[in-house]
Amino acid sequence: MKGFITDINLKPVQQKIENGQRLAFEDGMRLFRSPDLLGVGALADAVRRRLHDNAAYYVVNRHLNYTNVCMNQCRFCAYARKDTDADAYTMSMDAVRLWVRTHPEPEVREIHIVGGLNPSLDMAYYLDLLRTVRAERPDATIKAFTAVEIDRLSRLSGLSLAEVIHLLRENGLGMMPGGGAEILEKRVHDILFPKKIGAERWLEVMAAVHGAGIKTNASMLYGHIETIAERVHHLLRLRALQDQTGGFAAFIPLAFHAKNTALSHLPPTTAMDDLKTIAVSRLLLDNIPHIKAYWVMIGEKLAQVALSFGADDLDGTIVEERIFHQAGAESAKGMRRGELVRLITAAGFVPVERDAHYTPLPTGVPSEGCHP
Repeated sequence: MKGFITDINLKPVQQKIENGQRLAFEDGMRLFRSPDLLGVGALADAVRRRLHDNAAYYVVNRHLNYTNVCMNQCRFCAYARKDTDADAYTMSMDAVRLWVRTHPEPEVREIHIVGGLNPSLDMAYYLDLLRTVRAERPDATIKAFTAVEIDRLSRLSGLSLAEVIHLLRENGLGMMPGGGAEILEKRVHDILFPKKIGAERWLEVMAAVHGAGIKTNASMLYGHIETIAERVHHLLRLRALQDQTGGFAAFIPLAFHAKNTALSHLPPTTAMDDLKTIAVSRLLLDNIPHIKAYWVMIGEKLAQVALSFGADDLDGTIVEERIFHQAGAESAKGMRRGELVRLITAAGFVPVERDAHYTPLPTGVPSEGCHP
């Protein structure tokens, strides 16, 4: 690791990492500002290999986006529609059932469900949605709804967060994605998504979900109007909650795509920024076990490189992703298991097929000497 560091300003950070010390805000700023991308990557790769050796995870999963009608109308979103728009949709339970049956892959381990905040949907719809998917896929983990949807259901029903979470769990919820946080800063919230819940409420909902024994992911949408300091603050707030709850299974940096949004004038993120953000995330989030290189957002080839910059997971097959492709993502809408295995192997890592909770599956047991 020492031979890769060319930026002298990284030496104090390197020393902390080698001594097992926790990095602070100033360290995060130093990492982001460093021109030594390979040095930052080497530091992150050392931590990644200490945690996961040569393993790189993936899951056979599918994405279900049940409605694109959303009352929040966030400025960064290309997916949301008003209920009067010609292309607005909300799936009926018959449509959901058909969706599940149309792609009857028996090896699917995770159904990822998110949608817009549709004002016409009530608690009964969400419970029916969970029950319908569970009936068709009893062997798959249902990873569903963001903190934004949980908050909406609590306010709509008059039930407490704990009561809402209990109802959802009883009807099939097994895990939650990490969306809705975007950047946990009031300045960004007020400009880009003022109708959506703020940072404190997002953290409160996630704490309640973790307290109920349900694992979640965490995420960060970067590359729009946020500052580097706001990115670092976001990561440290996630780390602080993880210290309290231990409920985050993985962190996903989400590169912003501006096409078809109110921010279409903004340039896309660069490969340098994508790799550095993944690396810094690995270094600052010392208590979150997994960092994803979400190939949908950064492309398949850069995701391969990211496995050497701190990431240990490529997410999954997905089959058909809609939300980020509406905003201009140019990656494939889905991949087969064999394609993910090929990407991981070609990058020099051992592919480990997992379930939603990162339990290695028999088809993806790592080779001897790899200790995930």
